[in-house]
Amino acid sequence: MNKKFFSPQTLRFSQLTRLAQATFGVAIALNLWVSPTFAGDPFRTSEPRKIGDNTEAAFKAVFYKGDYPAAERYLKQAVSSESNEPLAYAMKASLAYMKGDLAGLDNFSQKTLETGQKLIATDELRGNIYSAVGHFLSGAVILTREGTIKGAPKALTRLRQVYQHLDKAEAISPKDPELNLVKGYMDLMLAVSLPFANPDEAIERLETNAAPEYLAHRGIAIAYRDLKQYSQALDYANRAIKVAADNPELYYLKAQILKEQGTKDQNQPLIKEAIANFDKALTKKSQLPGDLVKQIERERNSAVNSLNK
Repeated sequence: MNKKFFSPQTLRFSQLTRLAQATFGVAIALNLWVSPTFAGDPFRTSEPRKIGDNTEAAFKAVFYKGDYPAAERYLKQAVSSESNEPLAYAMKASLAYMKGDLAGLDNFSQKTLETGQKLIATDELRGNIYSAVGHFLSGAVILTREGTIKGAPKALTRLRQVYQHLDKAEAISPKDPELNLVKGYMDLMLAVSLPFANPDEAIERLETNAAPEYLAHRGIAIAYRDLKQYSQALDYANRAIKVAADNPELYYLKAQILKEQGTKDQNQPLIKEAIANFDKALTKKSQLPGDLVKQIERERNSAVNSLNK
């Protein structure tokens, strides 16, 4: 990430606000990080770390299957039996955010930061990664509690600390797949939110060095969707689905892309395909958060209505 983003001279207030909003959005992106590809470590095939059985089971439930209730059960066990694993707290914070639980978001953000900082002593790479994550989540707390306008300067301070820790992690292992997945998602969210940012470097980071592959592809699909490059977005969404075909959120993502492309091109077959993918996501609505189900249903109804115009 270009450090000029953090210079007061280069950030007008409107840009600062958008940067703060992007920081807020990354808290949601924490729900996109990991999959159960490798036993004990969802990121690395070499020099794996042991993150704990319950934390790993939560990964599989929410990120591979899209099963949030199961993830909640596993995480409840993880925070008691695997209390030194910061990723468990980061996941708990993200789920609290999705439920509008500010107290939970605040608590688990602090836990993520504290355990990340403690981990530096024994695993400097991951300790710095999750210290960065903890600061990011704390920025979300600030913006939730104080609002975008009042909270933006404080959130920007947190964002500087995020990249200080990520720079330290990158100095240790620049090609580490966990680091590149986390940093790639963060950089992409900032890039699609700021008018002077270029997302190409972040997309290349996810494509080249991030793992697991399906989450890297999912992130790239989201980026291309937000950049309104729908053909590329659809390609990467399909790549993600090929690996994690049981995750309803991937069909929701594909439906969004098809609807936007169909609307842009006035292509009714694409919109019909989008509706089919919304429906496929909704077949597993019992395992998704209620607010997310409502959002999928609203977008599906919008797609149906567009066919009747």
